[in-house]
Amino acid sequence: MPQKCILVTVNLDTRGPEFAFVKEAIEKRGLKPIIMDFSMEMEPPSPGGDITCEEVAKAGGMSIEEVRYNYNKADRNKVTENQITGGRKIAQQLFKEGKIHGAFGVGGGTSTLISTSIMKILPFGFPKLMASPMAAHPRYIDKYVGTKDITMHHTVLDIVGLNPLLKMQMMNAVGAICGMVEMSEGWGIDKKEMPVVAVTGFGSAERAVEHAIGFLENLNYQPIVCHSQGVGDKAMDEMIADGFFDGVIDFVTGGISDELFNGNCAGGPNRILAACRAKVPQVVCPGGLDKISYGGRSDLQERFSSRKMKITDFTRVQVRTSPEECEQIARVVAERLNEAVAPTIFLYPQKGWSAMSEEGMHLYYPEAHEAFLREIKEHLKKEIKLVEVPLALNSREFARKAVEMFDQLYKSLEKL
Repeated sequence: MPQKCILVTVNLDTRGPEFAFVKEAIEKRGLKPIIMDFSMEMEPPSPGGDITCEEVAKAGGMSIEEVRYNYNKADRNKVTENQITGGRKIAQQLFKEGKIHGAFGVGGGTSTLISTSIMKILPFGFPKLMASPMAAHPRYIDKYVGTKDITMHHTVLDIVGLNPLLKMQMMNAVGAICGMVEMSEGWGIDKKEMPVVAVTGFGSAERAVEHAIGFLENLNYQPIVCHSQGVGDKAMDEMIADGFFDGVIDFVTGGISDELFNGNCAGGPNRILAACRAKVPQVVCPGGLDKISYGGRSDLQERFSSRKMKITDFTRVQVRTSPEECEQIARVVAERLNEAVAPTIFLYPQKGWSAMSEEGMHLYYPEAHEAFLREIKEHLKKEIKLVEVPLALNSREFARKAVEMFDQLYKSLEKL
């Protein structure tokens, strides 16, 4: 078997000794490090990287002299973006040629931004790890990871000087990326065997999701469950656009209500639209539209204090959406579903949109459900079928119905 290689993104001008340590540690595991130097500040020490900072700068569109001048005197953001652009182009080419099997970065704020930005262009499942004292910073972690499968190792300590505690953390990080690369059997998914179906899930719909997995597998589909907590919604939409999925059973669309009303699980401004525009069949349900998530948010606590709510713990507080809000949500859902170009069904559970809004539960509010149903019927175009069923969403029977309807849609598309 050919030797596996790890792309190591570094700034050798300020972190040379630290990366010599990393290089040696990777080599001791029998893997080959390919050092990409994105230095911007000064001449790196000799020997330089396998991919030099001059090469990275040129791939981004600037000379290394321009990069160093702008870094020190003019526009540091401009040169940072240049090195990201150059690094991405080189990494993508190395990947296409099969020359890298993992990506690894170690460093502080600038290094973390550049390294993770480069990692984001590598495919889902490709081993990626960033070791950084910024890994747990609440203001930046979304910028570093976003919707991508990047593993962050929190070094706690800054990456300066090879003291015993830092060496310990760096060896842990090297062990993690080497283990990933050694264990990896590839990335992406083979869609030749069976169609791949995205299924959205959340705790209040988990019974339906669990049963839907089995029903789909029995019909020779490959279900992939996406956690609809906001980031998971966005990641699913990106993967739909990238062609990962052949269809969607969207049990939990609650990212829409959280997006509209500033909740914790906002799914982005284009929730549902990715599948509509990607021409994949979908069954869409109102799971999660019965709540706004605001755990840990003092700014919303007073505003919603008089509402029905479900408190799981201080991080997870679900507030009931009102009839007026449900009308607004219905209009948005209808407007987006009206863009669908593949067979689409809106499947409506009459006995509750989630485990929280069934009769007798914390968010039970039939007037709000009725307001939603009236509004969506008024705005949904006739080509989008709306099917009401006398079931609760979080049930085996609803899951079976959703899978049966999806199967019909998928097979009708095959015949076209």
